[in-house]
Order: sequence, then C-alpha cells, then structure tokens
Amino acid sequence: MHIDFLVEEPSAERVLQAVLPKILEGKATHLIRVFQGKKDLLTKLPVRLKGYKRRIKNNEDLRIVVLVDQDHEDCRALKNRLERMAEESGFITKTKAHYGEIVYVVNRIVVEEIEAWLFGDIPALRQIYPRLSPTMDRHRKYRDPDAIQGGTWEALHREIQRAGYNMPIFPKIEVASRVAKYMDPRNNRSRSFNLFKGSIEWLIGSTPI
Repeated sequence: MHIDFLVEEPSAERVLQAVLPKILEGKATHLIRVFQGKKDLLTKLPVRLKGYKRRIKNNEDLRIVVLVDQDHEDCRALKNRLERMAEESGFITKTKAHYGEIVYVVNRIVVEEIEAWLFGDIPALRQIYPRLSPTMDRHRKYRDPDAIQGGTWEALHREIQRAGYNMPIFPKIEVASRVAKYMDPRNNRSRSFNLFKGSIEWLIGSTPI
C-alpha cells in the first residue's frame, strides 16, 4: 500500500516526516504533499481527488490522508466540507464507510494547529528546550493540548521565552523539525494526534476494523 498525505504547510510536513516512519513501521510507503496554506489545499483538493480516483481505477493500491488545522473554524463544519469533497469525487471515507467497504480517503483535523501535537509530548519538547518545566503538562491550561486558549503556537512561543531562550520570532518550521525527531507516537496527550495515528494504523491493518 502507498499513502499520500496532503498537508497545508511545511511545519506539518516536518512533523509527519519524523513520526510517520514510527507509525507505519514499513507496512506502507508514503509521500507528503505540501500546499501553500489551508486555502490552497482546500481549493485544489477536488481536482487532486479526481486525479487519485483515476489512479485507483488503474489498480494502484493507493490511500489518501488529508490533514488540515482547525485554526478558529468550526471543527464539524470543516470536517463536513472535507467529507463532501471526497464524496463528490466518488470516494468512501473512513467516517462514512460501512463494514466491509474499502476506505480510500481519511480526513483528519489538527486541533487547533500542529503545535498542539508538540505540546502533547513534553519530553520531546524538553529534548530541544531542556529548561522547559518537566511538569508543564500538569498546568491547568496545558493539560489538554487541543484546548489551549489564545493560539497554540503563541503559547509555545511564550513558554520557550519564559524558560530563558532568546526567540524574538517563533520559527514554526524549525521548532517542528527539531522537536518532532524526538516525538513518541505511543505517548502523546493530544486527542487529535491520537485520532490521526489510529486512522493510519487502521488503514495499514495494525488495528482491527
């Protein structure tokens, strides 16, 4: 099996580059396709899905995973939009599939942005920024990485600066690249990360239907 992952920006790409080999464990090949932001991905997705449909009709063993940030959108409305695009392109998604049907498309949403997945793995963050508090995940505002108020990357930027690191501007791609190398997919507190991971394991047959 081959899986194409469609992501909206480079920091998501860097995280997937690090964690996907640990999740896939050699059971599927993969390619990460990066778009120029969420709007670009959503605009081009219908055409891209029709292209995938043609390839699958030619007997390619191909699956597609679409990953976008929630940002400040209504999560259900965003998911419905993704599901509708897949359905209009002739695909059955994991969300809509019935028992026994072959699933080709999985739509997943990062709540609210990719830095929530970094917050979900404090040991990985401390590999790069060891002065961060080892008990940061016990703080009320960080117990649920997907519910951090006021912007996830902004919160991470503040904590890194508070720990004494000189970072006047938050380099999203650099931080994602460095931290993701140490992330353990088996131990992440972000629910959206675990839903993503579970979907991939389901696709490659690591977990029962």
